Amino acid sequence: MSTYTSEPGTRLAGRYRLVDQVNEGAGWTYWKATDETLARSVTVLTFATGFPRVAEAITAARAASRLNDPRFPQVFDVEDADELPYVVMEWVVGESLLDMLAEGPLDPPRAAALVLEAAQAITAAQAAGLAHLRLSPACLHWTPGGGVKIAGLGIDAALAGPALTGTGLTDPELTDPGLSDPELTRADLTRADLTAGQGTEDPALIDTRDLARLLYAALTGYWPGQQSSGGSGPGLLPPAPETDGILCTPRQVSAGVPAAIDAVTCQALFQRPSRHGPPLSTPAMFADALAGVAPPVPMAFLPTSASQTTAIGHGRDVATNPYPKANTDTRSRSGGGFRPPHRRAATTWAVISVVIVVVLAAIGVAVWSASRGSHNSASPPPGRTQSTSPAAAADVLLKPVSANTFDPVSTDDPGGAHYAIDGSASTFWHTDYYLGHSVFGNLKTGTGLILDMGKQVRLSQVMVQFGTVCCTHAEIEIGNNDTQTASTLKTFTELQSSSTAVNATTFDTTKNTTGRYVLIWITDLPLEAGYNNQYQALIYNIVVHGSAAGQSG
Repeated sequence: MSTYTSEPGTRLAGRYRLVDQVNEGAGWTYWKATDETLARSVTVLTFATGFPRVAEAITAARAASRLNDPRFPQVFDVEDADELPYVVMEWVVGESLLDMLAEGPLDPPRAAALVLEAAQAITAAQAAGLAHLRLSPACLHWTPGGGVKIAGLGIDAALAGPALTGTGLTDPELTDPGLSDPELTRADLTRADLTAGQGTEDPALIDTRDLARLLYAALTGYWPGQQSSGGSGPGLLPPAPETDGILCTPRQVSAGVPAAIDAVTCQALFQRPSRHGPPLSTPAMFADALAGVAPPVPMAFLPTSASQTTAIGHGRDVATNPYPKANTDTRSRSGGGFRPPHRRAATTWAVISVVIVVVLAAIGVAVWSASRGSHNSASPPPGRTQSTSPAAAADVLLKPVSANTFDPVSTDDPGGAHYAIDGSASTFWHTDYYLGHSVFGNLKTGTGLILDMGKQVRLSQVMVQFGTVCCTHAEIEIGNNDTQTASTLKTFTELQSSSTAVNATTFDTTKNTTGRYVLIWITDLPLEAGYNNQYQALIYNIVVHGSAAGQSG
């Protein structure tokens, strides 16, 4: 095959000036270019002389040009001349998922919301008779205006050829183990499952599996599929980890992934029935299932200014990141977010997050006002004495040193306890989920979250922000030992309890008992959002008031 005939500075049709290569493969190149007639940036796809799939790519581009959907780049011009065929498309402004993952996985709410919008877009494309067939982290962008943009609709699959369409896992040594057992668990799933039917699957199934791969990648930073070459995206992410040849689920890679999102991902990726329901075989099914379990998304994303934004082509340049900085800790993280999808559930979660922030702010103002008033008064009014009751300590905010899961029975720790004391409305600690019964599936009687206050304290009030589903049965206890044994639990003193805890729940305490450790002990779980027989408790934030044990208030 000959080398490319185009180079920077080349003008096509007397108006499209090639500026810089942004992505290339074996026989094709994506360029950032300038449409000098309309004075705007565009993306131009050119082909090397003799590239065998020019006709397929041109046909796919013309088909994509008929889709009038802002979630896909518009195709402006197609030229199929033998000398130098090319395709001119909209220049995408925004950051690709591949760029975002360069700094670590996204937090689950943002990952779910991003892929949910992508699934809705692919659903609309398939309703118009089009399929992508080559979804990758490099083609999914989030725009500064607040929405997804999916590049390469049909075109990238044509460039790759039928052998690589769908970016599935291919291994000639693996065969399909069959689908005879409807009760198969994830432990029965291997890479062979993703190989079965490769090359014969319908377009809806290919796109559905690729959407699940995008969600897997967004949640973990790993790619559960074939490692393609040529810088197309998946090959730039590390392969998803395995255990004894079995592909790990997102939740096994990162304990912070909610169980419901993990289940939806696996239903679409592995195409196996499970206790959560049948396989999700179309983008519409995947979008509906994901919308039903998407966790809360923080406040709406504010677009960056024109001076702060760098345009993104087909997956290489770097732009101002509308997402918070990521790190190797794959639990939910606080920080700026983006506009959630236009779905009732996501909107409700966003409102709840704002309410949480307002509640925490109000508590802070009240504490500051009370503290200021006490400092401005050198002595109590005539004829009155200062109170020495525990309630008088409510004007002091006590900051825990650390937080940990407390479970005398099980060594399983869902992790992320520190998110319950980080002051963020978008992060949370959660119990494991249990099936069949709200009392931990009848497997144990309770579990808890223990706070180390760093010193002996006397409590006056504890505010706990639970999840939005009623009801969590919880007790506030205090003690002096954090050893996770049943005997240690017996040494704690119960200060207050509630059998109807939901949202922001305040526990006022009147006992004088002191201790270093504060325990939120949970004895009954609420239903997990979106499920009828699955139970799990969430704690977003804990605010503690009281005084050091040596103080009288």
